[in-house]
Amino acid sequence: MPFTYEDVGATRDGRCPPGFHPLHVRTRIGEGQDVFAAAGRALMSWDLHRALGVTITTDAPEATPGADVTVGLGLLKAPCRVVWTADEARRTGWAYGTLPGHPECGEEAFVVDRTGDGTVWLTVTAFSRPAKWYARAGGAATRGFQYAYARRCGVVLRRMCEGLED
Repeated sequence: MPFTYEDVGATRDGRCPPGFHPLHVRTRIGEGQDVFAAAGRALMSWDLHRALGVTITTDAPEATPGADVTVGLGLLKAPCRVVWTADEARRTGWAYGTLPGHPECGEEAFVVDRTGDGTVWLTVTAFSRPAKWYARAGGAATRGFQYAYARRCGVVLRRMCEGLED
């Protein structure tokens, strides 16, 4: 299936294509290499998303470019494909883009990074616009849900990494 938008991979550069709503949420997770490693594992293995209470349907044991994944929340099913991944000394993450059947159109990236002072952050960036009538009808409430979901990602990841600080 093709992506439902043209600017595939734009989140890697932090770009938001014209006509889309941007999202940027950054949450402090903790400090140190152990926190960074644990956060990266939780992110790449889908464990963070499962801990959020959403269902993840995929054949891929971890986020890999080209892997198809369907995120489910109740009756809502959101088919996506992993667009890019990062596995660097101080940065780990991935982004997925929407496929036909997703209520939104766009891309969302989840990146864990460790800054020079050792602080570990989760950054969720996205660009989206409604693809289904109910997403359009939701208007600002739909964008509010996306923001709340991104904030919750940080809260849950921080809890998953508690007690690991150097």
